[in-house]
Amino acid sequence: MFWLTFSIFLVACLGAGATGGLFPPGPWYRSLKKPAWTPPDWVFPVTWTVLYVCMALAGARVAAQPDNGLALALWAMQIAFNGLWTPVFFGLKKIRLGLGVVVMLWLAVLATLLAMWQVDWVAGALFVPYLVWVTIATALNAEVWRLNPEEARAH
Repeated sequence: MFWLTFSIFLVACLGAGATGGLFPPGPWYRSLKKPAWTPPDWVFPVTWTVLYVCMALAGARVAAQPDNGLALALWAMQIAFNGLWTPVFFGLKKIRLGLGVVVMLWLAVLATLLAMWQVDWVAGALFVPYLVWVTIATALNAEVWRLNPEEARAH
């Protein structure tokens, strides 16, 4: 039963991740000024693959526990914000709105981590790398906004 539940959570993660294929960075993103600490392009798919597996494992572990309602509701909220950021930032080219979405994602990931920790500490720990990565993504989005004020106003 665990593997079926894990598979359901993984499919939800892959659904959110599929937005990267639907709205790839493309020439617009490449033309933006970015901070020197921007990770190389190959880091993103590798990192997200690992994170999605951790997120699915965490969700499946919590789903098997009693008193999991809040943690699972927060898991659903964070995956919704996760799937929303790419179409907003890359699809609509809305840097500032993307920053708003990624801040909401960060808050949702933190809340999910804390709620999961209360149900199953291993599940909460599996969300720690995700929170670190979303922190980096939030800082990167903020820097892209700061470095490209003309582009941020144009869209």
